[in-house]
Amino acid sequence: MFASYRPILSLLRGTAFLLAATGLHGLLLPLRGQLEGFSTASLGLMGTAWAGGFVTGCFFAPRIVRRAGHVRAFGAFAASGAIVALLTGLIIDEYFWILLRAFTGFTMAGAFMVIESWLNEKSTNENRGAVFGLYMMVTYASIMGGQMIVAGGDVKSASLFMITGILFCLSLIPTAVSTASHPKPLQDVSLDVQGLYINSPVSAIACLLIGIANGAWGTLGAVYGARIGISTAEIALMMSLVVVAGAAMQLPAGRLSDKTDRRFVLAGLAFGAALFALAVFLFEPRSGVFVIVCTAAYGAFAYTLYSIAVAHANDHARAEDFVKVSGGLLLLYGFGTMIGPLLAAGLMGWMRPEALFLATAFAHLCLAGYTLLRISRRAPVPIEDRDAFKTQPAERSITPEALRLDPRRKPETNG
Repeated sequence: MFASYRPILSLLRGTAFLLAATGLHGLLLPLRGQLEGFSTASLGLMGTAWAGGFVTGCFFAPRIVRRAGHVRAFGAFAASGAIVALLTGLIIDEYFWILLRAFTGFTMAGAFMVIESWLNEKSTNENRGAVFGLYMMVTYASIMGGQMIVAGGDVKSASLFMITGILFCLSLIPTAVSTASHPKPLQDVSLDVQGLYINSPVSAIACLLIGIANGAWGTLGAVYGARIGISTAEIALMMSLVVVAGAAMQLPAGRLSDKTDRRFVLAGLAFGAALFALAVFLFEPRSGVFVIVCTAAYGAFAYTLYSIAVAHANDHARAEDFVKVSGGLLLLYGFGTMIGPLLAAGLMGWMRPEALFLATAFAHLCLAGYTLLRISRRAPVPIEDRDAFKTQPAERSITPEALRLDPRRKPETNG
């Protein structure tokens, strides 16, 4: 049995290094930029550039992979990530970093799509759920591990940039030495906004708004922490626990949504996230421990919303449309993450660091209000006609290709 998982475990090792590098670099840049005196607008644009590059990569990376092959394409993507990480350590310039972040987003989308398609190829309909679960565990653990490396390093030196480059290079090894057959060519990604809205107006609008809130936090949360004076270690822990708390909250919230109209759960979670965000904005905590507790509570609500929104959309979709619907919602989320950092950066520059939470609260209150409005317009799907809720990996680090791994996807027939 273990032998059948050996190729998958090898690929997951490469995934772990790639995600650790991404988590480390994504946290290091805003912290170093803050120390260098970069403007809040520039720091926000870095997040927008990364998200824009990532979404663009989801559309165009499959063409590169089809032309070059999986191994060579992945090597190019990962090597490019290492080059960019080293360049950001060599050239400290806010405008240059914005350009490099867009390039990083594009290459990481391609690298993730290669690994995710490879994992899908090596899994079967019988073990797909286990493989998907392993991928989720690796995703969260690696991102958190990469972020926590910052806590033990010196943000002012070039060493963390070098470590990032090393991690990117390490991610190359499992695929480079693999003797396994190449996966099937990647499929092109498409986005049907009208179809997504017709299928589920709540889910379509929700994913865009969730992207705005999560994009704002993911890009500028570290800047908020630095500006209120908490330590680098506390910032790293804060950023990690927000995502981990959301992951831990997914299952109980999902199980609750299985027993009632998912839109009530979606609205409740959005109100909860807005409540904690407004509390931070109004009370301006400065104690590291208190800030971490408050933001983790915020994350438990905010980072559960996306999974509930996707589950609600798939309640209305046919089983064979799971990949199309979920992939489209993921891209809408990506467009939201391009808007969120700009909105939050503008408010933080105009007001104070806590204005970051004013931006996220605005998105969450809009989500809750629209969801409650739609409850009166459309009847819920009967409970007996729904699939049971299943958790999802961190949406900021997956591509539409990963959705083919999800056990909710309609199994493919062989022959």
